[in-house]
Amino acid sequence: MNDPENVKLRLNNSELWGGLIGLALGVFVVWSGLKLKLGTINDPGSGYVLFYTGILMCAFAATIIIGAITEGSPTFAARWKDARWTKPLVIIAGLTVFSLALDRLGFLLSTIPLMLLLLRAIDPVRWSLAIPIALLSPLGVWWVLKRLLLIQLPSGIFEIG
Repeated sequence: MNDPENVKLRLNNSELWGGLIGLALGVFVVWSGLKLKLGTINDPGSGYVLFYTGILMCAFAATIIIGAITEGSPTFAARWKDARWTKPLVIIAGLTVFSLALDRLGFLLSTIPLMLLLLRAIDPVRWSLAIPIALLSPLGVWWVLKRLLLIQLPSGIFEIG
């Protein structure tokens, strides 16, 4: 009966803590929605969607908490045991460089290298496929945003795009 393996509720239960954080966030969203005034279903106020989104967040968090208590979950150390950090760090570095280069180089000249980085470094695609995708997809997005939707995009120092 006192076997530690049968104890489901541990202090280092990672799903329990994730559920509690999600519940706290959901309660905050509900409170923010109430603060902004709900209104009615026919005349919703600015907090209407926020309030009901917070209720959904609380419900989902409660199911995670209940599952963590009844079934148990891995510890924090077990979750991070075989984590490989190279790809997430490459993505973070690429997005940081992209955000710094976007205004200076413009949308097209900063998005094409980012796409090429993501296509080759994350889940490697062969060069003969990566280069056309990295060129054509930003051009397609640029054309839709700039020409069809008339959204102003940064053109950079070279005024391309």
